[in-house]
Amino acid sequence: MDRIIQKKKWTAKKIAAYTGIAAFAFFIIYLLFLRDNTSRLYIDPSRLTIAEVRHEPFQEFIPVDGVVQPIRTVFIDAVQGGRVEAIYVNDGAVLKAGDSILRLSNPNMELDYMNRETQMYEVINNLQNTKLNMEQRKFTLERQILDINYQIDKARLDFERKTKLFRDKLISLQDFEDAERNYNYLMGQFDIALRTQRHDSVYTVTQLGQIRASLDRMNMNLAMLRENLEHLCIKAPISGRLTSFMAEIGETKTPGQTIAHIDVLEGFKLRARIDERYINRTFIGQEAEFDYAGQNYQLEIDRIYSNVQAGAFEVDLLFADKVPEGIRRGQTLQLRLKFSGTTLATTVRRGGFYQETGGNWIYVLEPNGQFAERRPIRIGRQNI
Repeated sequence: MDRIIQKKKWTAKKIAAYTGIAAFAFFIIYLLFLRDNTSRLYIDPSRLTIAEVRHEPFQEFIPVDGVVQPIRTVFIDAVQGGRVEAIYVNDGAVLKAGDSILRLSNPNMELDYMNRETQMYEVINNLQNTKLNMEQRKFTLERQILDINYQIDKARLDFERKTKLFRDKLISLQDFEDAERNYNYLMGQFDIALRTQRHDSVYTVTQLGQIRASLDRMNMNLAMLRENLEHLCIKAPISGRLTSFMAEIGETKTPGQTIAHIDVLEGFKLRARIDERYINRTFIGQEAEFDYAGQNYQLEIDRIYSNVQAGAFEVDLLFADKVPEGIRRGQTLQLRLKFSGTTLATTVRRGGFYQETGGNWIYVLEPNGQFAERRPIRIGRQNI
C-alpha cells in the first residue's frame, strides 16, 4: 500500500544556501561597522626623518647675512673737473686729513681765474683810491677850518682894537668898517666850513662803510676763485683708509664725479639685507647676535633703510660691546636677528612636513616605534 512521503524541511541544499547568505551578511556588516577603517601606510624607517618634540627655551629669530663695513665712509668727489695730471697715493693707503690724493689741471679755469683776478684787483684799487680821496678831503676840510679859525682870531683882535680906537676917534670910519666886515666874513666862512665838514663826515662814514663792504665782497669772491683753483688738488678730508680709488694719468674727471672713498678706521658696522616680510617687525635698537672664533657678539640695529629693492630692505647694525678681532671690510657674517625674548615653549625642528602640511598636522610616533599617528597641530612662533 502506498504511503505518503514527507518532504524534509532542512535539506542540505537549503542549509548550504542559508549558510552562504549568513556568511555574506556578516561580511557586509564587518565591512561597514566592524572593520578598522584607519588607513595604513607601511614604509621603511630609514627613509623617515624623526625629530624629538621638546619643552625648552625658545627665541624667535631669522638668519641674515651681515657684510662688514667701516663705521663711517666719506665720499670724495671732484668739485671741479679736469685732466688727471699727478697721482700721489695708491688705493688702500692710510691717509691723514689734508694729504694730497691727486691733482687735476684745467687750463680754461686757470685762465679765467687770472682774468677775473685782474679785474677784481682793478676794482679794489679804484675803491681804495676813492677811500683815500675821501680821507684826504676830510683832512683838507679840517686844515681849512683850522686856518679859518686862526684868521678869525686875528680878525677878532683887530676888530676889538679898532673898535676902541674908533670910539676914541683915533681911526676913520672906513678902517673900523673894514675890520668889522673882515671879521664877519671870516665868521661866515667858518660857519660854512663847519656845515661842510658835518655833511662830509656823514657822507664819508656812509661811503666808507659801503667801500669796506665792497672790498670785503671782492676779497671773498677772490678767495672763492682761489679756493676753486685749489680744488683741482684733491685732498683727504679726514684721516682713514683710501678705498675705491681708480685714476690714471690723462684721465678726465667731471665735476661731481666720485674719485674715491675714505673708510674711518675707528670701528666697523654690519649691513644686512632682510626680507621685506619683516619690515614692520624691524625697529631701531633691535638685537642680533653671531658667533665668531668661539665667542658670541651682540649687535643692535642703528639705522633702517626702508627703501625695498628686489624684495628686501637693508639695515645697519652696530656692535653693542666688543668688536671681534680680525674681521675685515667686505667679510660676510651670519647673524641671528631676534624677534622675541627667550621663553619656555613646546618645540619641534622644522622639517619637510611643514612644506607638505602647511604646519597643520604631523605624524606622532608611538612609544614602541612601530606606528605613527597623524595628529593636528597649531604652529605659533617659528624660526626659519
